[in-house]
This record gives sequence, C-alpha cells and structure tokens, in this order.
Amino acid sequence: MIALLEAKELTKSFGGIRAAKGVTFQVCEGETIGIIGPNGAGKTTLFNLLTNEIKPDSGSVKLAGEYIDQLSIHERVKAGMARTYQVPRPFSEMSVRNNIRVSMMPDDLWKMIRHSGDMHAEQVIAESVGFHSSQLDHMPSELAMGDLRKLELARTLATNPKLLLLDEVFAGLTISEIDQISELLVRRKKSHATTYMIVSHDLKSLAPLVNRVIVIHQGEILTQGTFDEVVSDPQVQDAYLGAEVRR
Repeated sequence: MIALLEAKELTKSFGGIRAAKGVTFQVCEGETIGIIGPNGAGKTTLFNLLTNEIKPDSGSVKLAGEYIDQLSIHERVKAGMARTYQVPRPFSEMSVRNNIRVSMMPDDLWKMIRHSGDMHAEQVIAESVGFHSSQLDHMPSELAMGDLRKLELARTLATNPKLLLLDEVFAGLTISEIDQISELLVRRKKSHATTYMIVSHDLKSLAPLVNRVIVIHQGEILTQGTFDEVVSDPQVQDAYLGAEVRR
C-alpha cells in the first residue's frame, strides 16, 4: 500500500513538558486510523503538528511523498490535508450555507467567479452531514453543539481533502447522528478514496470504522495494531482503558 502520510520523529516541548516525543508512523492511502489515548496524552497536539498549527522542535512530515514541513496551514489544506476541531470554529457572522461556501472557494479569481453561481454544492454537502434545508440560513449561534460539529465536518469536506483529520467528531452527537456521520465517512471513503485519522473516546463508534488504531500515551506512541489487538493489550488497558474493557 502507498503511504499517504509519513510522520518521522515529531517532537515538541512546551516549557519542560514534552508533548510529543519522537512520534513516527505512516498512514496508507484509503486507511482509516483511530487515534486513542487518555486526556492530555498528546492526540490533539499531534494533529496540530501535522497541520502546522504548532511547529515541531524537530521531525518531518510527508504528504503523498512530498515533504510539507515548509507549507503553511492553508497550503497544507490545498495539498489535501484538512481537519476538524474538538471545539468547533465556524465563522460566527456567516450562515451555515456561507460557512460551507467559503470553504469551497478556490484561490483563483476566475474559478471563484464561476463557482459563485453554483448554489447547489454546499446544500448537497450540508444535507450529507444531516442538515435540513431549513437550517442552511441559520447562524452558528442558533445551533446546538451536535449541529456545530456537523457544520465543522461539512466545512472540512468542502475542501475535498485526501486526508481528513477528525478530532472528536462524534462528541455531543446522538446515536442516530453518529450512525449518519459514520455512514457518510464510509460512503465518502468509497467514492473519493478519502483517508481518515479519527481521534475519539467513543470506542464503540470507532471500532467498525478503523483499519488500525494508534495509542498515544504521554506524548508518544504506546502501541498500534487492529482495534481488537489494541483493546486487548494489557499495557493499553493499564494506561487508558482500564477495567471497563476487561469487563
């Protein structure tokens, strides 16, 4: 399988605290990778390093075989890497429709002008994550947390990513909403060959989606393997999952 993402020896310290300790792994095209670990383990820090929201002290990142260490956040999105956030970050003064539309806008002016006439694309994306057409003109302040998470996902899908980093995408959703998002991710994986990395504490929802799980503990990779291999690993149970998994 072809490696879409390669991280090598990513290291980051904040003061005397090492939030990432030589993290090395790769993600192959078409894989869905689960990222799990206790609170404060360094999962979101890893996403921040991959997207260049924080710069590593050392280490490198390749996307589709090319080093992207010098690329800005925006340039990494253009290269095909996009993410959601634990705390949604919509444009507060824009409607649901316009939040998605802005994310779809290309850089080129003439492409932008042509695209501005297509009012249907953002509605298709919005409805795919569970919005009703009546919600498209709602403002973010009118949305519940579950809908804010769906808007976060819709904005990210609008960039047409090759690699999508999802940070707690299921948090705050109902069971039916989780099922809907999971089905969307599976469909998009088949239709767009999208590759996923998913940070989640909801192991029940994560299990049927992932090919492999990486466990982060105290800023480093504790272990990785299939879902069943990971949750049955005694050191994972001791570090994170505890008695709940043993029952």
